[in-house]
Amino acid sequence: MPTLTMHRRAADNPYLHRDFHAALNCGIRYLREQFGVEAVREYLWSFATSYYAPLREQLQAGDLAALAEHFRRIYAVEEAEADIQQDADSLTIRVPSCPAVRHIRSLGQEPDAAFVETTRTVNEALCADTPFAAELVTYDPTTGASVQRFSWRNPA
Repeated sequence: MPTLTMHRRAADNPYLHRDFHAALNCGIRYLREQFGVEAVREYLWSFATSYYAPLREQLQAGDLAALAEHFRRIYAVEEAEADIQQDADSLTIRVPSCPAVRHIRSLGQEPDAAFVETTRTVNEALCADTPFAAELVTYDPTTGASVQRFSWRNPA
């Protein structure tokens, strides 16, 4: 009898990492409880500036459209609703319910008080040393609903 072999790659399947958010929430809680909110910010800053280095290079070159595309991909992968509007001067993202917060709650867990930093600090790190500034305009800790704005920095 011949042997049949099926070849599969991770790329053959849709990528969805919802449980990553719950694990990250536990890590954030540990860091905050043991070392304070500043340790959470430092960790997220370090992660974001390394992991998103290629995106940051595009932002350093003034490519705000790259950031808009990044967020479109993220929310598409998360199968989440987000209103992403870009004009010549800014990018505004309105999220009616954060998919990470929703998943954490679906597991019967509470998002840590510092979970907001996964939005605020990561966005600020993305824009560090670029012509853009990140602003978390609103954030609802219950749902993770937010308005995030990225705009050209004012010259000093």
